[in-house]
Amino acid sequence: MNALLNRIMLYVRNVEATCAFYERHFGFERSLDPNDRVTELKSPSGGAILMVHQAAKSVKTGQVTIKLVFDVEDVEGFKKQCSMQGFDFGSTHKADGYCFANAKDPDGNSVSISSRAFAQGKASGHIG
Repeated sequence: MNALLNRIMLYVRNVEATCAFYERHFGFERSLDPNDRVTELKSPSGGAILMVHQAAKSVKTGQVTIKLVFDVEDVEGFKKQCSMQGFDFGSTHKADGYCFANAKDPDGNSVSISSRAFAQGKASGHIG
């Protein structure tokens, strides 16, 4: 039996701010069942669903145990678009045939934009 990773749960301090962040900067669309405590964020382009859940007071947010990596063909163009919306990424890092830049969401979770999926001969997915 195979398992397919399709959902990522984010425990956050402010559900509204986090959802608005991913909607504004990454184009996700919000879906909420009034009988559920989890808000789902889906990209119109497909990919994994972000499940946003209110964190308990005891949960430490923003630990560097997960990084959400978004595939973008034009890292510099995406950075510029986000900057015009008030969200800044750090420096662009050059790797073997691709580049990436890192930032944090409102709860301090690591996010990255990367052109690795568009590099010739590269497998999709990476840690940078």
